[in-house]
Formats: sequence, structure tokens, C-alpha cells
Amino acid sequence: MFSYIYQPLNEVAEMRILFNKKSLEHNIGSEQEGEYRIHGFSKYHNDVDPEYGLELVKLVHPQEYIDKVKNACFNNEKIAEIQLTPASWDAALISVALTMKAAQEGHFAVVRPPGHHAGKSCSMGFCLFNNIAIAAQKLANEGKKVFILDIDAHHGNGTQDIFYEDDRVYYCSIHQSFSWPNTGSPFERGSGAGLGYTLNLQLMLGCGDKPFMEAIDKAIEAGQKFNPDIVGISAGFDAYYKDKMMNLDVGLKSFYETGFRLGRAFDNLFAVLEGGYHDDIFACVRDFTDGINVGSRPVPDRYNHEMSLG
Repeated sequence: MFSYIYQPLNEVAEMRILFNKKSLEHNIGSEQEGEYRIHGFSKYHNDVDPEYGLELVKLVHPQEYIDKVKNACFNNEKIAEIQLTPASWDAALISVALTMKAAQEGHFAVVRPPGHHAGKSCSMGFCLFNNIAIAAQKLANEGKKVFILDIDAHHGNGTQDIFYEDDRVYYCSIHQSFSWPNTGSPFERGSGAGLGYTLNLQLMLGCGDKPFMEAIDKAIEAGQKFNPDIVGISAGFDAYYKDKMMNLDVGLKSFYETGFRLGRAFDNLFAVLEGGYHDDIFACVRDFTDGINVGSRPVPDRYNHEMSLG
């Protein structure tokens, strides 16, 4: 039985979806991290300044690495398992800026490319710049304590590395064990000032909903003990049972319940899209944000194919 505390429902702010159509122009046609993932968000559009994104990137990534990524984009090179184009440069900067906007306003940034595998000077796993780490760094520089909960089925090795020695940012990851990038052991707990501010919760293949939600409860308990000023969710949805790459077999109901529990446990939340390699990203984001916003069980007039009818 976990000891975290729920807040009254009327204290939960509404989380909206933020999206910029430039994300659709990056890595077009890929069967892995392709634009197919986010077609359902085309009705949304939020303008942000790529130049603001560039200024933010410098909070985490050194100039030499930034120049390397820019040159790779404008020379149509292939790095981090993705084919880059000049449109990728704009998409990457907009992703950073949109994530920061989500952090400042308490919303969900649906972005491409994702970020949580990107280290300070390393691109990998479809990630160029670490969107959530950049936002968290800015918030920490402003004196805020930040709790990052990463629910992507892959371990966010880049985010962990960036804050491994930092006690201002607590990184917690829920991920599939024995999977790429082969990091995220429970024994990885931080070092130096950051010792005890990293928590890795591994799940076995095919675990399904119950162990996933038990891990969410453990993460919430750890987050509340940290007492953060703000909580950022690295919201990957490759734990979903239809995912092409991972095998956790988690259903939409768990993403709704995750949002519900987080929304009741914390009063200052934002989220950013990470992975999820299937055609139901829109449904996953919708149910996650519904869980935060509605603060109750799923609305009765919307059909849920995962619920049995008698």
C-alpha cells in the first residue's frame, strides 16, 4: 500500500495539447519514428520561435554538438537512426521551444523528434536534443525542484546522464528490462550530489497493466517525497500493446489511470511526447490528458474497445 496523497479534484489544472505542424516534415516516410505517429494531431497548431528553441538548447548541449547536428541536417546526413533534412533542424528547435511552453503553462507538447536518449553531446535513438532535460535545466536554473517521470518503455539514458549528479532534478524511469539501450538498472541511483535522485523501475516483458500501475504508484510516492515544484512527464507510449518495438502489453486504460493518479498527486504538471511506434498515439495522449483533466473514471458516453460489454 503506497502512502502518497491525493489532492481535491478542483485543484487540478487543465492540460491542453500543444502541437506544431513542422513536426510532420521531419523524417518523412520512416516506418519507425515517422510522421505517421502524429497525423492525428494535425488539427492543432501552436506557433513558437525556432530561435528561442536554439537559445534553450544551449542550456544543456555544447555549441560544438549543436553545430554538428545543424550541419548533419543541412547536409541530409543520417544520424541517430534517422534521415535528416533541413526540415529536421526546424522541427528539432520547435520541439525544444514547444516543450518549454508546455512546462511554463502546464500542457502536453506533442513533438518530433523525441529527446530522452540524447545526451549532452550524443544523438541516438531518434533523438537529437533532449527536450525535457532542456526544460528541466531552465526550471532548475530558476530555483525550482523538478521531478521527471519517464514512462517510455525504453530507458531515458540521456536524461539520466544529464542529471546524474544533480540534486535539483529527480529522474525516475519506468521501462522494459533487458531492452535497448541496456541502461536503467535499479543500481543506477545517481552520484555525488545527485546520489539518491535517480530511480529506475524495470518491468518484465508482457507484464501488462497491473505491474505498470504498481510502478506508477512507486514513482508517485518517490516524487512526493522529493516535494517538487514541478513535474515533467516524458510520455512515451511504446508500452502500449500494439507497439512495434516493445512488449509490455499495456492498454489505454492504464494511460488514463496514469494521468488520473498523477493529476491527483501533483498540482503542477507538464508532459512531452517521447516514443510510441503504432497508430494509436492520438488515443494514448487523449486518454492520458483526459485522466488528468477529468479526474474521474472514463466518460461513459465514449466507447472503449478494451472494456467488456455484458
